[in-house]
Amino acid sequence: MPCDTVLKPRQTVKQRADEVRRAVTLVEEKIRSRLVKVVVGKQGAVAFTGLTETERDGITDACIYRRIMATGSTLARLAITQAERVAGRSVDRRVVAQGVHSHDDGASWHPKG
Repeated sequence: MPCDTVLKPRQTVKQRADEVRRAVTLVEEKIRSRLVKVVVGKQGAVAFTGLTETERDGITDACIYRRIMATGSTLARLAITQAERVAGRSVDRRVVAQGVHSHDDGASWHPKG
């Protein structure tokens, strides 16, 4: 997965992959505890609100979304489905792939870069 390959200094791919898995597990736990919410933007981008930068550990919302959809818990996937229902639109995987993201919990959205 692309977010597994953005390495910190002197870090192996395996170490980063382990970090990503731990961070996504934390996001899933926080979703279950209702401390993190999923937001779907007007253009179909996705954001996970309520995470600190430390908890994110350099992992983007797009990466979190892809990991949850590929290997995540049923509850986390249901939270994404519920966010889509509330927004009245689905997460657009093309928009996610293009890197559209939010820095303010979904209040505004920015293209990659």
